Amino acid sequence: MNSTPPDDTPDFVVVDVETACSRVSSICQIGIVGFRGGQEVFAYETLVDPCDEFHLFNTRIHGIEADHVVGQPQFGDIHSIVDAYLAGRTTVAHSYFDKGALAAACRVHQRETIDTTWLDSVRVAKRAWPELASHRLNVLTRHLGIAHRHHDALSDARAAGWVVVKAIEHTGIPLADWLLPTPKQRARPLPKPAANGPLKGERVAVLGEPRDGPLAQAIAAQGGRIVASVGLTTTILAIAAVEPYPIDIRYNAQFLKALGLQRGGHAIRVLPGAQVLDL
Repeated sequence: MNSTPPDDTPDFVVVDVETACSRVSSICQIGIVGFRGGQEVFAYETLVDPCDEFHLFNTRIHGIEADHVVGQPQFGDIHSIVDAYLAGRTTVAHSYFDKGALAAACRVHQRETIDTTWLDSVRVAKRAWPELASHRLNVLTRHLGIAHRHHDALSDARAAGWVVVKAIEHTGIPLADWLLPTPKQRARPLPKPAANGPLKGERVAVLGEPRDGPLAQAIAAQGGRIVASVGLTTTILAIAAVEPYPIDIRYNAQFLKALGLQRGGHAIRVLPGAQVLDL
């Protein structure tokens, strides 16, 4: 991979690191990808000798072992390269783990902290696709159809970059506005249940569409009380009949909580929305 950034200034760069042990400074792999105009324009990747021990937990995640980094550069040796890619630019990372790892490695190797503007692609994804139960990178890439090899620094960086590109396309929000504080949204009122109806007495959480959406409105019109989330008093979890589902239900926290309550003996049913309306 190129160790020198091209002359073309990217709209943003993405960085991802893997670490050898629980110390965040123990960077053993780094990947950097540049994007311009919604396309990848350069990539850089290298293994790094972390000058630290390798823990089995970390190795099981990324597959990098101590003998893989023999003869590889230390972070101090590649600091100037990383700085040339990131400094003065908008740098994306999926969570701020990578930001903290780079700062820690700079301290340990007695190098200057890299001066860049950070953008968390987790925050971007949560705003672009709030219906997803998880915004982990592997869940996002599966949802968005992005090719991805999880816990490989270059693949993770590339995937996080495509998440940002697709979020911009999906929402119409330009890159500069993603750097602004997320606007606070006023909670939508829950639909008021009808005084009478076949669903009177039911407390219903809705999964797969907004809690004031068409399904919730129809349930409330039949007397059901819409609740904000699954709880001990919830009697039904209604899954909106949307194809394809906008969420992966297997990873949805509300769905998993409902199953847990069922196993604990609580009388909560998990039903398709249409079946709820037919009760």
